[in-house]
Amino acid sequence: MPYDDKDKWDFATRAVRAGHNRSPEGEQGEPIFTTSSFVFDTAEQAAARFAGDDPGNIYSRFTNPTVRTFEERLATLEEGQRCVATGSGMAAIFSTCLATLKAGDHIVSSQSIFGTITVLFNNYLTRFGIETTFVPLADYDAWKNAIKGNTKMLFLETPSNPLLDVADISALAELAHANKSILVVDNTICTPVLQRPITLGADISINSTTKYIDGQGRSIGGAVIGSEALVGNEVFGVVRTCGPAMSPFNAWIALKGLETLSLRLQAHSASAKILASWLEQHELVKKVYYTGLASHPQHELADRQQHGLHGGLLSFELTGDSSQAKERAWQFCDATELVSITANLGDTKTILTHPATTTHGRVDPEVRAAAGISDGLLRIAVGLEAVKDIQADLERGFNAISK
Repeated sequence: MPYDDKDKWDFATRAVRAGHNRSPEGEQGEPIFTTSSFVFDTAEQAAARFAGDDPGNIYSRFTNPTVRTFEERLATLEEGQRCVATGSGMAAIFSTCLATLKAGDHIVSSQSIFGTITVLFNNYLTRFGIETTFVPLADYDAWKNAIKGNTKMLFLETPSNPLLDVADISALAELAHANKSILVVDNTICTPVLQRPITLGADISINSTTKYIDGQGRSIGGAVIGSEALVGNEVFGVVRTCGPAMSPFNAWIALKGLETLSLRLQAHSASAKILASWLEQHELVKKVYYTGLASHPQHELADRQQHGLHGGLLSFELTGDSSQAKERAWQFCDATELVSITANLGDTKTILTHPATTTHGRVDPEVRAAAGISDGLLRIAVGLEAVKDIQADLERGFNAISK
């Protein structure tokens, strides 16, 4: 197929080829432009660039060819008009809030979001006069009842982290638009391989590229995807002025990650399904949270919304006395030898996390309890090791708490 027909390319082809316009050097791989500024041919050209009349490069804080290649590639995978890359996933969320909200505005947010986002909303956006109401992710009526006259944003992550609740994106998009609000979906866990929120009606899709898009735990980054008007103008304006930019090197890593993203998500999903089914039958497990299980309350919605794949993230709650839950969870973690005890996810290496004391450790205990994150909950981001080796290592944890 001719290169001019790239708008007809399949997802897998776009993940490898989109966004790269070869330089006169004829390179096969995307180059890293390690330059802070760019040279103009004339003073007139410089003035035109700064005035916005000439779309060329100016300064790498907001115009860098490597970053732009990544942005164009991810935008087409998410099926949005424009992507703006940022220095981290949290920078992507904060930039979106700065671009779309003002003092006196109100957010309705899922209570099942990454702990640092809760801190951002409660401790920092309040300083700008922005209020947030938190609701259960899967409770549509709670979303509807929480909306006020000054509500400007509905924010959620689906599936949620770490309990894997699922929201109906299309239904919430209709609700948001009926109330003159925007719907923002954190798509980090699914990535565009599993889920494309914009095609379901969301206004903005956000990714922490640190996770599955990188895929090997090598870099930090974020991305905001949406329309040209909302993301290309408003969010880009914040990044250009406030400076939470993605570095060219991290953009290059993310580009390489996109090339294998689909293959990796399929492998992560297959292994996670096996582990979730095994854990569901284990005598020391009280409950397993994984959308790929038929026992999950939103299994059918997830199956439809996530293109039949359920990702590599799962959580499970240990049995036992709640007063000793944290100690048992820590004992389980410390007995493992293969898996990594860390707070990231989306890596090729399997990761074990105790959310209550790490990712959600700064969240008020009452808020944490309302979100269902107990001291006995453990999260696994399933990597690409052999499943039997992961199972054997987790069994070391079970053996430690059964003594």
